[in-house]
Amino acid sequence: MALLNPAGAAPAAPDGGASPGPRVLLSAREDRLDSLLALGRVAAHLGDLRRTDWNDVEPPPVAALVCDDVAATGRLLELGVPVVHLESGPSGPPGGEAPPGRALVRVHRPGWLPLPGPPARGARPTGVLAPRRTGRSRTRSGTLLMLSLWHVPEAEAGAFASGALRELAAAAVHRTGSCTVVADTGLGLVRSALAEQPGVRVLRAAETDADALHADAAVFLASPVLGAFALAQARRAPLALVPPLGAAQRALAGQAGEVLPLPSAGDPHDPGLWEPAAPAGPWHLLDPALDDLRGAQRVARTLRQLALAPL
Repeated sequence: MALLNPAGAAPAAPDGGASPGPRVLLSAREDRLDSLLALGRVAAHLGDLRRTDWNDVEPPPVAALVCDDVAATGRLLELGVPVVHLESGPSGPPGGEAPPGRALVRVHRPGWLPLPGPPARGARPTGVLAPRRTGRSRTRSGTLLMLSLWHVPEAEAGAFASGALRELAAAAVHRTGSCTVVADTGLGLVRSALAEQPGVRVLRAAETDADALHADAAVFLASPVLGAFALAQARRAPLALVPPLGAAQRALAGQAGEVLPLPSAGDPHDPGLWEPAAPAGPWHLLDPALDDLRGAQRVARTLRQLALAPL
């Protein structure tokens, strides 16, 4: 069972100060980039709530936020812990499990990107989960490549890593000076493919603040995942999509392409791909009424209400 505590250990109450807030558990799928990005963005708005993880469930926390992990939600409900279950999409694999009915289900997906079907009963949309800080560094440099290999067949992931990924990373270093690859799973495969590439570093998404890395990067390449769309949209930043891998990414890329003309990173030799001063992208084409970028705040508010006044 995967977990994440992006805020680190809960701070102790200062001497003579107010008592610490209620204790809540934060959990996400470490093998899915969207889950990790979503949990980190919501966690940034939890204020004085004390964050814990699966290493500290005794006594049980007063509430929990679980991203995409149906098994974790079920276990917490069995322990009597009320859960806000945050779904990415829905863009999971066919036949994926539905979260237990007793959880408060929220679905994050940009308002401009219609759902491929009706949401689960009782599920409420959140809209875009934007990063807490939407500014970017004035001295941006290098390339950030956010890569998701979640639910990608091993043969397809291997062919991409040894071919297109290696070419993209080499071109990124040549054009922008450096390349940081943030991946959710398949780290051994990715590191092996890029081991001999100078100027490239590979980071595990569960241990990295990808939103902060994006603020400092000049060029942003990403798998077609919801968290990357939200990041670029919130910061009005250029985004080029890495060729989609697996059925879920191909479906999402197709849906997004019907609404928004995002460029492809399929040709690493295209000089326009590496131009840091390129226009911010097509975000101005979107109806601002569809997304207020406050999805993370809304989910955090729901968790706070559950923690302070459990059902």
